[in-house]
Amino acid sequence: MTLPDADVLQLCNDALEWASQDPDPATAAELKALVARSAEDPAALQELQDSFSGTLQFGTAGLRAALGPGPMRMNRVVVRRAAAGLAKFLTEKVNDAETSDARTAPRAVVGFDARYNSDIFAEETAAIFTAAGIQTFLMPSALPTPLLAYAVRSLDCDGGVMVTASHNPPQDNGYKVYLGGRAVEESGRGSQIVAPYDAEIAARIEAVGSLDSIQLAEEGWTVLPESIASEYQAAVAGLAEAERFPSRDLKIVLTPMHGVGGQTAINVLAAAGFTDVSLVAEQAEPDPDFPTVAFPNPEEPGALDLALAAAAELDADSVLANDPDADRAAVAAKDPATGEWRMLRGDEVGSLLGAHVVARLANGTSNEAAIDGAGISTGASSGQVPELSGDAETASNGVFANSIVSSRLLARIATAGGYSHCETLTGFKWISRVPGLVYGYEEALGYCVAPDLVRDKDGISAAVLIAELAAEAKAAGKTIFDTLDELYLFHGLHASDQLSVRVADLGLLDAMMNRLRVAPPQSFAGSTVDVFTDLAEGTEELPPTDGLLFITRDNTRVIIRPSGTEPKLKCYLEVIRPVGSSAELPAVRQDAREALDAVLEDVREALGL
Repeated sequence: MTLPDADVLQLCNDALEWASQDPDPATAAELKALVARSAEDPAALQELQDSFSGTLQFGTAGLRAALGPGPMRMNRVVVRRAAAGLAKFLTEKVNDAETSDARTAPRAVVGFDARYNSDIFAEETAAIFTAAGIQTFLMPSALPTPLLAYAVRSLDCDGGVMVTASHNPPQDNGYKVYLGGRAVEESGRGSQIVAPYDAEIAARIEAVGSLDSIQLAEEGWTVLPESIASEYQAAVAGLAEAERFPSRDLKIVLTPMHGVGGQTAINVLAAAGFTDVSLVAEQAEPDPDFPTVAFPNPEEPGALDLALAAAAELDADSVLANDPDADRAAVAAKDPATGEWRMLRGDEVGSLLGAHVVARLANGTSNEAAIDGAGISTGASSGQVPELSGDAETASNGVFANSIVSSRLLARIATAGGYSHCETLTGFKWISRVPGLVYGYEEALGYCVAPDLVRDKDGISAAVLIAELAAEAKAAGKTIFDTLDELYLFHGLHASDQLSVRVADLGLLDAMMNRLRVAPPQSFAGSTVDVFTDLAEGTEELPPTDGLLFITRDNTRVIIRPSGTEPKLKCYLEVIRPVGSSAELPAVRQDAREALDAVLEDVREALGL
C-alpha cells in the first residue's frame, strides 16, 4: 500500500522526533538511517510503518516484540515507560494494602536472560524502580526465569520483572511481570499476572508523561549475591527423594539450547545425585544468536538434532532439553517399538510426571491402592476407559491441574489416585493460581512440580523428577515408554496431535476463527460433534477466552485458538481409545494415529487450507 506524501512526511518526522529523544545511540542511528533510505527503499519505508503503526500493548504476557526503534518494538524507550508505569502500579497497590500509618516501601526483583539488551533493560528497570521509592533487587547475572519466580516469593517481593523472550527468535525480547507480597491475593503470589492486573498496569504505562520525566537513580538498588542461585539450586535438588527412589544409574544428554539454564541444570542434577550428564557442546553456552537452531524452541523440528546425535553416540538413556530461559523441559528417549530416538510430546511427559507425583505423595502401603489405581504399577489392565469420579470436596488431598488444551489423561490419573483435578485456561498464569495445587502442566512443555517453590513452569525442577522417574524405570528393566503403556492400559490410550498455522497478517487469525464460528464442522473423522462450545462466551468453569471446543460422539476433542504470543492459529487434537491388553497396544496405537490423521484433514478443510 502506497502512503500519500503527507503521511510519509509525518511518519519520517515522528521517527526523527523519536530518535532525538532515544537514550540508545544504536537505535537512534538505526532510525535515522531508515528515514534516510525511506524515499528510495520500500523495505525501509515498510519498516518505519511497522515500527510506528501503534503502541506495543502490555498484556498478561507483559511485552514481547522484535528489538528495534519505535513504539512497536522492544527498546529502551518502551522499557523505560513500562518500568515507570509498573512502578506506579506497585506503589499504589502496596499503599492500598497497608493497614497502618507506618508504610513500608514496595519490594521488587528484576531478572534477565542473555538475549541482546536484556541486561540493559533490567538495569534501567532497577534504576527506575529505585527512583520511584521501591526497594529493588537485581539478579547478579543472566539466570533462568524460574529463578526469578522463586526470588519473588523467597525475597517476599511485591513484584518481579523478567527480561526474556523465552524461546522466541533471536531478534525478539520481552518483559514478563510477576506479582507477589502485598500486590496480589495469596493464590497469585509469585505467579505471572492475569486480568485485570494487565489492564491496570497498561493504564499506568499509558499515563506516563514525557520520556525526560522518568527518573532513573544512579545507585541504590541491591545486586543480589550469587547465593540466590545456590539457594534455588539447593531447594530444587532437595525435591529428589533418594530414599524412596534410589536409582541414579541414568546417562543423560542435556542441552540448554544456547540459553541460560545449562550450569544451573547441571548443578541441580548433580546435587540430586545424577552425575552422568553430558552437555551438548555446541549449545552449552549462552548465545543470543542461537546459531545452531532455526528457532530456539525444543518443540520445533530440528531443534534437538544435535542432542539426539550426541545421545546416540554416547549410548545415553535420556535427552533433557531446556528452552533458552529454562522454564520449559523436553524429553527424548529411544523408543523400543522402533529402536529410534524420539522426543516425547508434552502431554506424554505431563502424564508421566503426574503419575510420578502421585507415587511420591503416597505414604507407604496405606496408599498402594491409590498408586495402582493411578495406573503406575505393572498390574493388570481394566480393559476399559474408567469413568472419572471425585471432586474438590471428595478428594481434598490436593489438586492436579492442566490447561484445557492439554490431555485429559491427567484427570484420570489424579482422580484414580485420590486427588482432585482442575482444567484452566491456557498459560501458567492460570495453572499456578489453582488453590491447593500439587502439580500442574501444559502441553507446550511446561511443568510445575513444586508450586511451593516456583509458581510457574520450571524446566529445571521438572528435569529432576523426569530423571528420577526414568532412572526408576531403568532399574526395573523398563523404559519411560513402558511406563506410558502402563498408564494407557489402565486409563485408555490418549493420543494427541497439533496443527499450527503461522500467518503474516494477524487479521487472518480473526478471519479463520469467524469462519469456524459461522460454519462449525459437524463431525471429525466420521464422528458427529455432540458438543460445540464457543469459549469466548465463557463457561461455568472457565472465564471467556478466544477459542472453540468440539467434542465428538466417540470422545474425540478438538480445540482451536489463536496463540497468545505468536502469530499462529493453534489446533489441539486428542482421541481416546480403550486398551484391553498389552498385545492390543500396537493395533490400538495405529487406530488412534489413523483417527488423528483424519481429524487433521477435517480441521484443514474447515479452515480452508
